[in-house]
Amino acid sequence: MESEGRRQLVRLSEGVATRLHRRDWIQLRDQVREEIASDQPFIKLVKNKAYYKRFQVKYRRRREGKTDYYARKRLVVQAKNKYNSPKYRLVVRFTNADIVCQIVYAKLQGDFVLASAYAHELPKYGVKGGLTNWAAAYCTGLLVARRVLTKLGLADKYEGVSEPDGTISMTEAVEDAPRPFKCFLDVGLKRTSTGSRVFAALKGASDGGVFIPHGENRFPGYDAEAKELDAEVLRSYIYGGHVADYMRYLEEDDDDKYKKQFSKFIAAGVDADDLEEMYQDAHNAIREDPTHVPTDKKKPAAGEKVKNNHKDRLTYKQRKNKIQQKVKAFQAKNGISA
Repeated sequence: MESEGRRQLVRLSEGVATRLHRRDWIQLRDQVREEIASDQPFIKLVKNKAYYKRFQVKYRRRREGKTDYYARKRLVVQAKNKYNSPKYRLVVRFTNADIVCQIVYAKLQGDFVLASAYAHELPKYGVKGGLTNWAAAYCTGLLVARRVLTKLGLADKYEGVSEPDGTISMTEAVEDAPRPFKCFLDVGLKRTSTGSRVFAALKGASDGGVFIPHGENRFPGYDAEAKELDAEVLRSYIYGGHVADYMRYLEEDDDDKYKKQFSKFIAAGVDADDLEEMYQDAHNAIREDPTHVPTDKKKPAAGEKVKNNHKDRLTYKQRKNKIQQKVKAFQAKNGISA
């Protein structure tokens, strides 16, 4: 069917026909009729020379799929009436076997880290295994919060929630003391689905005494229909209750899988009933001494070759030669003459 926009275009072209040359008017009319007659659902996107001449390359970390610059701009840009005050953010990242929590602020030269904590530090505080689960993310967030407050001299004034019960509470300013340290959650590219582990780190940092503006609707135990948070469910996650339930289920249902999946807990003598006490002791140990102890890094002796696990890059000629060697080896193996 002829769209309203095209009908208007035809009427417009007829209106200006008196001011156009007869040949130009016929050309315009035929062009409009062809567009109406074609009625194509798909239009080919032509990327010609003009398109590529004007193409603007995106930022490197956008091309690599590492940074969401739409979100970064809003996390980094500071209000002008705050002058040179840094805008801090709690950066939470997950790897296959670790959790990274950092307090970061941006300068023109790049990002600077004020304090950091990692899940691989948790065994020092009594966590025997499961370093990437929800409870471990909470511990890592708690550790970075206590670490940054200790560094700024605010640890005694803002102790946070020493015995978390699953309720939502934000750090409030104390009289006759500096205001609480404020930062914003930076989730990177991770999906902010309900119950995500990034919010475990957020909850840990908030309970550690850092002021992070947040709501309750993304924590586990939140009912979207009733718009209420079940504090008992959230408390269970903080102390690894969901892990304990799965351990009990797996031990009864599939003993072999249980021994494989929870081998570190079994080797450490930790069962489902011990998890809550283990995480409670870890919280107390983190509060007692959150300071980072650097490891002793051995320096290579004079003349000693440093072990490098990365392979050296081959040159273009070396890569071509490698291909030819593979071809010749394949031909010799299968009796193929060159």
